[in-house]
Amino acid sequence: MNRSLFPRLAVALSLAAATCHLAVHAAEEAGVIHISDHAQKTIPIALTGFSGEAAQVLRFDLEVAGFDVVPVATAQYELKGVAGGNVQGALSDTANHHTLFARAYPGGTTRAQAHMLSDDVVKAVTGQPGIARTRIAFKVDQGRAKEIYVADYDGGNTFRATEDNSIAASPSWVPGKLRLFYTSYRGGGPAVYTHDLQSGARTRVFGFNGLNTSAAVSPDGTRVAVILSKSGSPDLWVANIDGSGLRQLTKTHEPESSPCWSPDGRTICFASTRDGKAALFTVPAAGGEMHKLSTGGIIPATEPDWSPDGKWIVFTRAGGSFDLYVIPSGGGTAELLTTGEDPSWAPNSRTIIFTRGRDGARRLSLLDVPTRRVKDVNRISGSSSQPSWAR
Repeated sequence: MNRSLFPRLAVALSLAAATCHLAVHAAEEAGVIHISDHAQKTIPIALTGFSGEAAQVLRFDLEVAGFDVVPVATAQYELKGVAGGNVQGALSDTANHHTLFARAYPGGTTRAQAHMLSDDVVKAVTGQPGIARTRIAFKVDQGRAKEIYVADYDGGNTFRATEDNSIAASPSWVPGKLRLFYTSYRGGGPAVYTHDLQSGARTRVFGFNGLNTSAAVSPDGTRVAVILSKSGSPDLWVANIDGSGLRQLTKTHEPESSPCWSPDGRTICFASTRDGKAALFTVPAAGGEMHKLSTGGIIPATEPDWSPDGKWIVFTRAGGSFDLYVIPSGGGTAELLTTGEDPSWAPNSRTIIFTRGRDGARRLSLLDVPTRRVKDVNRISGSSSQPSWAR
């Protein structure tokens, strides 16, 4: 793109200030997340002037975010640019004939610049932050070994975080940090470790006799929920982030699994077979009675994950097939989303990463909940599962 375009676009932005309230209103409407049995419409956008890696990354990011890349003639928005030394982009609202922004993205790789541009597009149109620069952790089965890998949300920049040459599973991020909790059998039985991705330092946090698994860190990063069988059956426990101050929350004599936290850190949702078949329950993180969460009759229900905005809980219905459902966080009617398992919400409370396929063919996929669009994450060798989205 000709660099002289950007000053002219800045002038155009000033001249269009009187009409910008229309675009803001449209962005606010687009940012509202509705979940229903019927998919919402995608947002039509045209990409012009991009090629190669920049074009591929932008298309992927925007389609995951609920956009549909279409010809200019049918687009509501147009993103113009070129990918040379730096990615440059100018976003215009074709319906209202004004420019929303014009920016250049110096430094870093073409791929990183394209991710920054797509995030800016999402923010300008929907009013919500983009997720193109977020990261995921997941388990990869490669022969007998099962290791934890970390990647960008789309599968780029993948690297192996563990080299246990054993079974490593159930990764969980410490919010706001490059640090994971996970379960490993590297010492024989299952133990829970914390792993600093920057220094490589690893510490065993829970290593009691029996089962130690499914660690989930509180949103403020100070506590961890975990499943331990140290008192008999697998029960839900909570402790400080370093493993101290351990407290037992459930004593059902039936297995509990898959804890997750409410965004305010006051409540933990988990799966239990207390009533026979697996169902969802909640319990105060400070201790108290467990309460069954209505899933509208959809059972067995397991693998819950609480959306960061506090409004929704996604879970897996395990049966002849595995399906993802979503309910209001207080329980209620369950809405079918797609076929799959292992769901984890993105920081935007709109996108879910999950596992689909069975046995050696499992792979990670991304679901845009309002539009029901599914796109596969770039696949590495082996079977991928148990994704966790960094928040």
